[in-house]
Amino acid sequence: MATINRQIHLVSRPEGEAKAENFRLVEGHVGEPGEGQVLVRNRFLSLDPYMRGRMNDAKSYAQPQPLNQVMQGGTAGEVVASRHAGYQPGDTVVGYGGWQQYSLVDGATPGLLHKVDATRIPLSAYLGAVGMPGVTAWYGLTKICQPKAGQTIVVSAASGAVGSAVGQLARTRGCRAVGIAGGADKCAYVTGELGFDACVDYKAHRDPKALYAALKDATPEGVDGCFENVGGVVLDATLARMNAFGRIALCGMISGYDGEPIPLAQPQLLLQSRLTLEGFIVSEHMEVWPEALKELGCKFALDDFGTGLSSFGYLKHFPVDFLKIDGSFVKEILHDPIDREMVRSINEIGHLTNKKTIAEFAENEDIITMLRNLGVDYAQGYGVARPQKIQRSPLERSVSGEPT
Repeated sequence: MATINRQIHLVSRPEGEAKAENFRLVEGHVGEPGEGQVLVRNRFLSLDPYMRGRMNDAKSYAQPQPLNQVMQGGTAGEVVASRHAGYQPGDTVVGYGGWQQYSLVDGATPGLLHKVDATRIPLSAYLGAVGMPGVTAWYGLTKICQPKAGQTIVVSAASGAVGSAVGQLARTRGCRAVGIAGGADKCAYVTGELGFDACVDYKAHRDPKALYAALKDATPEGVDGCFENVGGVVLDATLARMNAFGRIALCGMISGYDGEPIPLAQPQLLLQSRLTLEGFIVSEHMEVWPEALKELGCKFALDDFGTGLSSFGYLKHFPVDFLKIDGSFVKEILHDPIDREMVRSINEIGHLTNKKTIAEFAENEDIITMLRNLGVDYAQGYGVARPQKIQRSPLERSVSGEPT
């Protein structure tokens, strides 16, 4: 019996908010791969804010999404059939298969498909923290905001795939990370789970003056860097808190994606505070992806050993200078039983030091392969100031078998 492929097509241009009637579910038979092609069963589809902009038939940095065709987007899945020597059935891959269950891909076209290791990092994470959102966060923060220890970084849409990574990466650089998000639950997640220093609930401060006052309370020393995803009144409030010579990475303008104009209330602040504002599209900076994935991949790799990165693809609980390792997992991977409660400082990702001798991290071929698949040939270590015990949530302790 032929396999059925289900696809989501964009069939009309949304006016305002996108609605179900703008899309259509289309079914058809899955074709066999031709010479050089790879058939992929997509397990995860990306749903990103930029896609709303591409639904419009308007000038932008990318061509509009064509009507009556598969909605474009990133995918992660596994190869089910291949006529390309570089791919075999069972390989886990990331590409741009779009919103459909199966996709036929030309395996020889650069950038359309690449293999990843899902044995140490969840496959979905390659569409998140170790994929485009993670690199977007890394680029805007490091290359545009250029954070320095002791500075304050404000991140709008802080609970999202990009914003959540920005704040945690800022924390690893010794910055105060302040998020802006909508709703008490999101703000609790931003501070309680992601480790931001503070979060402002813009829904609780609808009036621009109230929003500014709340942000002022959260940024007593002003704002040195802004990672902007929203625009509108959120950006207005942040601009009013920017210190002289502050830097703004303009990543998204979510408040205007439905077509509403989003003028700046006080554009003169850009001049008065001598601010640098730079918009960017991460796909135009492919030269930095290996450097970004090196850092992101190392952090995510360490999560498998207890540092607390989210298995849903978002960086979590950084900065972490210390490592608490589950003994049974280490025994399986490194063949060396270690006390569950032992806390290790990390001198390099290839050498863990503690009062016991264990196999070097870099000697584990599975880890090396994973890092190379992320564009990482080797990984520099992260210096440690003071080892201490990492507190884990009741859920994490119950999953690992610890008493709650």
